[in-house]
Parts: sequence; structure tokens; C-alpha cells
Amino acid sequence: MPFPADSALGALMATLPRPGQVRWIGLRPARDVPMQEVDRVEVVAGKGLVGDRYKSGSGKRGITLIQAEHLPVVAALSGLAEVSPATLRRNVVVSGLPVIALKGRRFRIGSAVFEGTGDCDPCSRMEAALGPGGYNAMRQHGGLCARVLASGSFALGDAVEPLAPEDAT
Repeated sequence: MPFPADSALGALMATLPRPGQVRWIGLRPARDVPMQEVDRVEVVAGKGLVGDRYKSGSGKRGITLIQAEHLPVVAALSGLAEVSPATLRRNVVVSGLPVIALKGRRFRIGSAVFEGTGDCDPCSRMEAALGPGGYNAMRQHGGLCARVLASGSFALGDAVEPLAPEDAT
């Protein structure tokens, strides 16, 4: 968190209205292959999601999350009626929580613990996936990258809960 928790802005940034909820889970088994949609996933500390190509110890990008509420925005900005989460190649779609608020914070999904490491900026593949302008449609809507701090598992419907610093282990 860029502001001290005891500052007014820090307190505002730490306050979230409610936990989020996992709405979709996908794995990227290899580069340039379709995403595999799953109902449950195992998570390995310091690595990532079992079955995902980034589970090789990528550190800051062990998992990627995107906000469900941004999917219609990306579709509209791309001139599409809708966009599938698999098209955007993020691992987890979360509703009810602004995922960017998890940047620099620890959070729990199911029994696994993560730390938001930064924005998940779009890649050049979005131009092909969404059509001309797709890259720009994803800017500021790409979601969040996170590292895995504690192994566990999570499933569709599980809560996405920010942790207080004292609970973040």
C-alpha cells in the first residue's frame, strides 16, 4: 500500500465494502493454447496454479485476477456484444470487489494466501483476440497479478478476502 495505514488516505484505501467472490477459474497449460476452465484449483506457494504454465516459479505473476464488472466494459470498448474470460487469459474472475484494491495487500481465496504485486497489463495478443483496438480496450481493465504466499486450493464461489497485516500468514 503506497500510503501508511494510519493516514487518512491509507485508511480509505484499506476499507472495502465486502469480500469478493470467485466467478470463473481458468488455466493456461501452455503458450498459445486455449484456456482450460475448471471448477477448483490447487495452488503452490512461490509457484502458482497447478496446471497453469506460470506455475514454474514466476514469482510476481503466480496468478492473475480480473474483475467481472470489467468484462462488459472491455467488450463495449472493443465493439463486441460480450467477451469471454478465457479470451482475456486471466486465471480468476472476481465479482463484488475492486481487484486493484488488493495491489500491495495480502488476501485469501479458499485456503490459499496471495499478495497483489501489480497491474496485469494487456499483452499484444489482445489485438488479435478482441480485434483492432483490443489492446487499448484492456488498458486499466487488465486486472491484477499476485504471488502465492501460502499453498492451498480454491473453487468457484469462494470468497476473496483482504487480510489484515496481522492475519496475513
